[in-house]
Amino acid sequence: MTQIFDNPADFADEALDGFVAANRGYVARVDGGVVRSTEVPAGQVALVVGGGSGHYPAFAGLVGPGLATGSACGNMFASPAAGQVYRVAKAANAGGGVLLSYGNYAGDVLHFGQAQLRLNAEGIETRTVLVTDDIASAPLDQIEKRRGIAGDLTVFKIAGAAAEAGLDLGAVERLAIRTNYRTRSLGVAFDGCTLPGADAPLFHVPAGQMSLGLGIHGEPGISEHPMPTASELAELLVSRLLADKPDDAGNRVVAIVNGLGTVKYDELFLLFGKIEKLLTAAGLTVVEPECGELVTSLDMSGLSLTLLWLDDELERYWAAPADTPAFRKGNLAPRARRELAGPEDAVAGEAENTTAAAAELGRLAAAVLAQVQGVVVEHEEELGNLDAIAGDGDHGIGMRRGVDAAAAAAAEAAAAGVSVERVLTSAGEAWSERAGGTSGALWGSAVIAAGLALGNKDSYRGGDAAAAVTAFVDAITGLGGAEPGDKTMVDALLPYQEAFRAAFDGGTQVKGALAAAAAAAREAADATASLRPLKGRARPLAEKSLGHPDPGAVSFGLIASRIARYAESGTADNPLTDSRLAASAAGNGAQE
Repeated sequence: MTQIFDNPADFADEALDGFVAANRGYVARVDGGVVRSTEVPAGQVALVVGGGSGHYPAFAGLVGPGLATGSACGNMFASPAAGQVYRVAKAANAGGGVLLSYGNYAGDVLHFGQAQLRLNAEGIETRTVLVTDDIASAPLDQIEKRRGIAGDLTVFKIAGAAAEAGLDLGAVERLAIRTNYRTRSLGVAFDGCTLPGADAPLFHVPAGQMSLGLGIHGEPGISEHPMPTASELAELLVSRLLADKPDDAGNRVVAIVNGLGTVKYDELFLLFGKIEKLLTAAGLTVVEPECGELVTSLDMSGLSLTLLWLDDELERYWAAPADTPAFRKGNLAPRARRELAGPEDAVAGEAENTTAAAAELGRLAAAVLAQVQGVVVEHEEELGNLDAIAGDGDHGIGMRRGVDAAAAAAAEAAAAGVSVERVLTSAGEAWSERAGGTSGALWGSAVIAAGLALGNKDSYRGGDAAAAVTAFVDAITGLGGAEPGDKTMVDALLPYQEAFRAAFDGGTQVKGALAAAAAAAREAADATASLRPLKGRARPLAEKSLGHPDPGAVSFGLIASRIARYAESGTADNPLTDSRLAASAAGNGAQE
């Protein structure tokens, strides 16, 4: 049981603050996580890792020379928000580009992916290598679907050593990809873990049983087995991993026995001895192994075995020195400290050259977001109930959290007299960080993309609106990877885009095109009731979902309809009808 805290809601932030206080020689606090407190050579690739809190030493404990340059730190077992990843990567960047690496979980993929888009758009070359080492989560022929567990360490260590050696971004990425492919892990649990403030573990394993194939976020295993002896457990783990070895495996392996929280070191050592004998008997040479707590899950009772099949190049970087709070190998020359502003000293973004007309349009954008907030608040319970049919029921509350934060950020930005671009960027960042999860990443990314497409202007033509629609759609389809028929928001989003373009290209002004697009989105959202979900958390309960529309598609349709009605309303307090904001240029759709 996790018992030491004041307020469970503050647990992750306060634990991170304390970690930094205890390790100032290694790390400095930045908004979103930590970066090295020592100097990083100019032009060196920055390895930025991260994930949810509760896994120490992963991820912040692996920041230091020879390993990671920074770590984005989310809430307990929750992905860091895109804005957090972005800010950590910006602080870590030394001019050689950024490699993002993290476990293959949906929330992490979306939020890190959104941050990568922003970094690349700003000219900071950024690439990603996902860790997919858990053999229990997908078969070998679907290795790209596997999740990351303790194999994080092998990928991070070799990528970090390659960056420290001065290799360029392409070479560091190549080595990380190869390491991930040659890494395999399998875990077991004897009981679940308890989140701070909870009165029960996330799951229980029946007495006398062991759960095989657990995840590190409190997910139970895929099957239960009678509790084995140490020798039987060693045989099970080794045999399963050897049966899954990579095609080009050699005979030299790194073996990592990882404790997940409450298994004592004596037990881990006992098990490692038996594992090492089995590997030797299989003709393998064990090279520089690790045995201890490396990727934990709060107080989970469990452990995992990881094997990395080495080649000469990977072995050189695995053996290279590293010096971090939680992982040390070899010797490195001392590094000078550098001064970094903490999150409380964060400097506001660059000043924006905004005219009075552009600032008034920023007010318009904030007013539209207030309308979006209104429709989400009105339908929050309905969306939650719909999501509970085949999901976890949090779509309504997640959308509410996100849009409340977005509307507040937009209002604050508009009051400061900034442009549409700055208002929507602030709103998107707030939506992403407050909502979390898939919808937060998608909506945050899309709102930011629309803002960037609209830019800082004194007036807009209809073509600008069409560009914003395209940017919004592209952000969601590119980041989420869903396709028509997967039963997601995309099933309403693409018909929206098609209807808007058809109406606009046919000579309809923007207001009319918005109305036509909203009608198409609502109809398409209703039609998702006949689909089986192929993406997201509802996928395992596909039959329960039949006959009910997708919550994400429904919420998008509701928002689209509210914006269209607002554009058509013509009320005195509707900024969309303010003649001062009308574009002066003639042409199709020139009216805002």
